[in-house]
Amino acid sequence: MTNLRRIALAALAAPLALALSACGDDADGELTSSEPIEHIAAPEGQAWTDVVQVTDSDGYLLGNPDAPVKLIEYGSLTCGACANFAQTGADALKEKYVSTGVVSFELRNQVHNAFDLTLAALARCSAPESFHPLADQVWKNFPQVMGDMQNAQSQLANLGEVPENQRYIAIAEAAGFLDFFAARGISRDQAASCLADNEAVLAIAERSDKQSEELDVTGTPTFILNGRKLDENRWPGIEAALQTAGARPAEG
Repeated sequence: MTNLRRIALAALAAPLALALSACGDDADGELTSSEPIEHIAAPEGQAWTDVVQVTDSDGYLLGNPDAPVKLIEYGSLTCGACANFAQTGADALKEKYVSTGVVSFELRNQVHNAFDLTLAALARCSAPESFHPLADQVWKNFPQVMGDMQNAQSQLANLGEVPENQRYIAIAEAAGFLDFFAARGISRDQAASCLADNEAVLAIAERSDKQSEELDVTGTPTFILNGRKLDENRWPGIEAALQTAGARPAEG
């Protein structure tokens, strides 16, 4: 069985932990302190926090695409430490730093299990501007989402007998994801259509595997600032690293 097929069926029987710890690597040296960078105005009639583009790495970049301070997060939608960051730091990151045009924030999926892959596909099942808010909704409702996943495991014992183009729909139905996303603007029909595209769903996992190997991303959340992996995964440390790189918060 290929690794992608294993992801399609894996982790449905194993307990799903709510741990806030992360499995990350050590940093590659110290950040060099930079002078404060002047804020960069958004195009007229826009705010940088409304600007989103899908990158060549299939991440969702929020903010000024030419920002001098580039922050990337590899995150899993079933990761407790990622949920902790979303709950305690993501809003401040966007409102205080991305809004200035100096910092961009790119979120990329690292896929850990079949539930994770299903959630990643659903978060992408709309306009690019919806990706960050939908991911944040999963993380900010983490205990509910994890509880529903735990309850779904017994219902998915025979998932291997389900046709491939129906497997992720079955996972989403059993785990309550269809109703969760329907309440946030992704209709059940729209979600089912996205999840039925087996090739597109598995491509998310394939990119996750490839990039994680290339960049030695062994756990989540992993943050990369201007090409350097950080040893921080909580907001105070991330904010300090941004300021060392020259970013300053928006006033007010």
